[in-house]
Amino acid sequence: MSLNVKVFGLSTLLMGLGVVFATTDPRLPGNDRGYTPVQPIAFSHRVHAGELAIDCQYCHSGARRSRHAGVPATSICMNCHAVVRAAFDDVLTEKQSAAAEGREPKDVVSTELLKLYTALGLDEKLEPVAGATPRPVEWVRVHDLPDFAYFDHRPHVARNIACETCHGPVQTMERMQQFSDLSMGWCIDCHRSNAISGGGFVDAGPRAADHVSTDCVTCHL
Repeated sequence: MSLNVKVFGLSTLLMGLGVVFATTDPRLPGNDRGYTPVQPIAFSHRVHAGELAIDCQYCHSGARRSRHAGVPATSICMNCHAVVRAAFDDVLTEKQSAAAEGREPKDVVSTELLKLYTALGLDEKLEPVAGATPRPVEWVRVHDLPDFAYFDHRPHVARNIACETCHGPVQTMERMQQFSDLSMGWCIDCHRSNAISGGGFVDAGPRAADHVSTDCVTCHL
């Protein structure tokens, strides 16, 4: 094979790789950073965590008492949405239209909240639908560590690690996405940059007193 052919082949390969990197989101296997699945109900973290400033643990109360933060039950949603049934702007528009037309305003129910009511076996007036069986909303999981990695929310919440440290600016996300790559290196960097406090199990290395444990069995039981 001539030198010119080799050079042409290498140039073509490099150009092809350039196109791939420019038009796709190449990443190592297991790195799902940026993963933003469509959910069965268009729940907005921007509205709930941002505009309304609802504390994360109101919905994800499992974070402080179990390994998993958990997905809120529909009953948690209904604490608010048995009363709040549509966006304020939509309700206001209906009231203004009713006033201009000299009639009583109609009940306004969000299309997305109607999906929640349907899951509960209710109609738009929150009356039970005959023959309907309540079922959980089948949310799509966003953050999913491999089975060989052990993560526990409790010690992180107890140390007042902000949710945004791992999950990013959730209060700005219209649809939830994976902010961090959640790789082992990313976790270790965080442990090494945070000092141990209040005792606890750390490795026996020379920096054992300087940082949170990086012993393998901490995350790989």
